[in-house]
Amino acid sequence: MPVRIKIRQENREKIEAICRSFNNNPGELINVLHQTQNFLGYLPAEAQEVIAQNLHIPTAKVYGVVSFYSFFSMIPKGKYPVSVCMGTACYVRGAEKVLDEFKTQLGIGVGETGPDGEFSLASLRCVGACGLAPVALIGEKVHGRLAADDVKVIIEETRKLG
Repeated sequence: MPVRIKIRQENREKIEAICRSFNNNPGELINVLHQTQNFLGYLPAEAQEVIAQNLHIPTAKVYGVVSFYSFFSMIPKGKYPVSVCMGTACYVRGAEKVLDEFKTQLGIGVGETGPDGEFSLASLRCVGACGLAPVALIGEKVHGRLAADDVKVIIEETRKLG
C-alpha cells in the first residue's frame, strides 16, 4: 500500500488559491498542475485530490494527466535533480552509459530520490541541446559532451556548490 503524504494546511490553502487563480476551471488543469508542482516540488496524491475537488473533476482524471506527462512527478525530487537526455543524438553518443554511471554513483534508479534527499534521477526524451550530446541537467545547469567518466566529478562538484 502506498504511503499517503499529508500536506500541511497552508499548502492546501495555497493549492486552493492556485485553483481559484484559474477560476476553478477544469480546462486549466495542466496549468494548475504546473503551478502546484512549482510550489510543492511534486504532486502527491493529496494535492491531486485538492485540485480535483476545487476543479470539480474526478481525482482519477487528475491522476491520469499527472501520470501521462513525464514532466509531472508524484515523488519528491532531490535537492539536485539530475536529468539525463535519452534523445536520439544523446543516445547514439553514449547517454545510456552516462545514465548507468549516475545510477551507480548515486545508488538510485531512474525515478528515484536518494534517502538523504540530495539527488534524484530522471531520464528525458530530449532537452534540445543535441549539439552537446550526450547531455545531463543538474537542476537548470546543462552538462554536455559527457562520458561516463565525467559523472563522478560532476556529482562531487555539485555537492561542493550546495
